[in-house]
Order: sequence, then C-alpha cells, then structure tokens
Amino acid sequence: MTAPDDPRRPDTPDPSRPDTPDPRRPDTPGSQRPEPPVETFADELRDAIAPRTVLLVTGVGLLCLGFVLSYLGAFHNPKPHRIPVDVVAPQQVSARIVGGLNGIDGHPLRARAIADEATGRDRLTHAKTAAVLIVNPSGKQDRLLVASGGGATVVNAVQRIVPSAEATQGRSVAVTDAVPHQDGDGSTASVFYIAIGSVLAGYLLAALLGMAKGTRPATFRRTLWRLGATIPYSLVIGLGVAAITGPLLGALTGHFGAVFAISALLTLAAATVTMSFQILFGVVGIGVTILVFVIIGNPSAGGAYPYPLLAPFWRVVGRWLPNGAGVDALRRCVYFHAADIAPRVWVIVVWALAGTALTLVAAATRKHRASTP
Repeated sequence: MTAPDDPRRPDTPDPSRPDTPDPRRPDTPGSQRPEPPVETFADELRDAIAPRTVLLVTGVGLLCLGFVLSYLGAFHNPKPHRIPVDVVAPQQVSARIVGGLNGIDGHPLRARAIADEATGRDRLTHAKTAAVLIVNPSGKQDRLLVASGGGATVVNAVQRIVPSAEATQGRSVAVTDAVPHQDGDGSTASVFYIAIGSVLAGYLLAALLGMAKGTRPATFRRTLWRLGATIPYSLVIGLGVAAITGPLLGALTGHFGAVFAISALLTLAAATVTMSFQILFGVVGIGVTILVFVIIGNPSAGGAYPYPLLAPFWRVVGRWLPNGAGVDALRRCVYFHAADIAPRVWVIVVWALAGTALTLVAAATRKHRASTP
C-alpha cells in the first residue's frame, strides 16, 4: 500500500517534470477550468437596451433632429422683415414715398424720413439703418446708399426691393456702397466664423475635461482649478483667432485687439457654461450645451442671414445668446466704429459670469450633500 504522495502513483505530479498537469491546480495545463456562464439572447438584449442606453441614444437622436429643424427653420425661406431704410426727400413727397415703402406686402422695409443726406450717412455708418434712399427732386434717378459691411444678404434684399418700388413710380435708382466690406471679407461672414470657432473652443475644452477627469470634479478645489484653467486657455484662443484673422489670412485687418478680446470672452463664456451644465446634469450636460450653442445659437447668430432676414424665433433669441452677441459686436467693431457695442459685450460677459457662478454653486451644493450624513 502506497502513501498518498508516493511518486510511484500515476496521479501524483512529478516535481521534476514541470509540464506534468496538476489536477489540484486549475490554472495548470490539462486542468479542468470552470466554463463561463452562457449568456442567452434575452441577457444580451437586456444589456444592449438598458434604460440608460435607451435614454442616451434617444437624446442623441433628438439633438440631431433638433439640429435639422433649427437650421432649416432659420434658413430655408429667408424673408426680409422691417429692414430699416431712411428716406431723404422733399417735404411734399416724403410722406408718400415713406408710406409706399412701408406699404409693400409683407412689410419687408421700415422706412422713415430724415432731414438730409449727412444725417443719413452718419446713421448708416453707425449701424442705425441699413440703407438711405436720397430722392432727386429735379430728375427721375434717385440714389441708394447701402452698407455691404453689415451683411451682403441684407444689401441684396434692399437692392431688390427699393428699385422695384421706385420702378412703379417711373423712377430708377443708382446704388452706392457707403460702408464696403474689406477685401478679405468678400462674403462678410468672417465675423460669424470667428464667433462660432471661439464658442466651439470653449465648450470642447469643458467637454474634454469632463471626459478625461469626470463631468463632476471630485472636490470643490478641483472645480476651482478647472475653472481657473479656462482663463489662460481663453486668452490663448483669443490670441490665436486674432492672429489667424488678421496677420495670417488678412480676412479682417486693423482690429486685432477687438477680435482678440471678443474671441477670448466667447471662449470663456462657452467653457464656464458647459462646466455648469456638466455638474448639474452629468454627461447629459454636453447635450444641453450643444442644444444652446450649436442647435439654437449658430443659426440665430446673424451670420449667414442677419436678423432682418431670420424667422421670428431665431431673430428674437439670437441677440441674447453669446453667438449672436459676438457676431454683432465684431461686425460693429470692424465696420461701424464700434457703435453701441457695449450691450453686445455685456451679453457675453453675463453668460461667462453666470456660468462661473452656477458652476461654483452646483459644486458647493454637491460637496455639502456629500458631507451631510
């Protein structure tokens, strides 16, 4: 009778032969390993369509549909709406001409009589009107002063509507561009691309930090660090945008400081607001950011079509979002002597301050709840 560990037993592993399987160790060759549980189709289906997954996929789909709805709603059928036009005419015919322009079907123009051509030019160069019609009392050809720097689509609309109205009275119109666009800004859309690029840089920073370090910082101090990082980042983005716009491409020249400041503010506003949305809503906050800045903000910014050509919803909300405020502020700096720029800049500043405050309050609230038994 042999002992249990007798090497002569066939089922006893031989230490001199390392390749001998040991049935007592499941990780050695030849041993029996436990088979993983087999997932049924129902198990895989439940894992694939978990409620969280369904909600996220549904949210992404709705964002895409919202993108199509917003852009098509804003751009599919642009119609002029009460474009401001000043009229310089003799007193005996002024009221008739103004009434005729205001009475056009659909009300594409909002005409008003002014005293003289000098007043009209001043108003045109300070973005208080889109065009000035100067009636010639001794002939049948009038003059129309326009400002292509304010947007090519608005100028095209005015140049189409006013001559048609004048032709019904047997008169013709000679057009003069009193505020021409810069040579590098032929489409007059450079300010739009500056604004949306700066906003994009801001919310991408916050989104990437959220994916890398968590949408909700672990501590309040880390929230402060994350907010602090937005300041130098925004300054660098503003500097880069200004360098690309002016010295590198020559799209808009002579306004380096204005482009730098407005671009940096837009980046800061988008970054802080995105951070606040992430702390409040988690990963869904990125979707909320896309809704505000991309789906609603971009088509309502007045870039492709300025406000008088947009549909009512986009015409109203665009002025109160950073995208639209940035486009309008940049356009006024470059072409209209920075006239009435302060309210536009304040819109951007308020968004940046609100995003910062909301981020701090939300982070402090989470910290308080975590420390409360």
